[in-house]
Amino acid sequence: MNAPAFHTLLPRAERSGIYHLPRATDLALEEAAESLGYALFRLDLARTTDKKGFLTAIGEALDFPDWYGHNWDALADCLNDMSWMEADGYVLVLDHADAFAAANPADFGTALTILQEASDAWREDGVPFWTLVGITADGIAWLRNLE
Repeated sequence: MNAPAFHTLLPRAERSGIYHLPRATDLALEEAAESLGYALFRLDLARTTDKKGFLTAIGEALDFPDWYGHNWDALADCLNDMSWMEADGYVLVLDHADAFAAANPADFGTALTILQEASDAWREDGVPFWTLVGITADGIAWLRNLE
């Protein structure tokens, strides 16, 4: 996927959700997010293997407020609020998610469910909220491709 495709895809809130991160799209994705006024967050999950590590990583990457409680409910609350980081849209990139998915599939699934629910809630307001997961293609069978 090239930069012009991201420029036309990212604004489509009705398509936003959780997708497999296409290879070799970093610069095009960053340029598109910036030009659209979207907040782009990258989480390097290479060393994350559990719930605690994920909740810490996402809290730091998205600069969650002090009231963030480092639990699933607090994560959902923060993702559905985002008042401290107002933007026209949001793009989360979960880089190197393989270790977390393999070591703790239940918690990884919970994290993705919460991210999808946030995307669904933002979509109702017409705000694109994308999560792109960098994981091996066969890592999660249901993970959709952007194409």
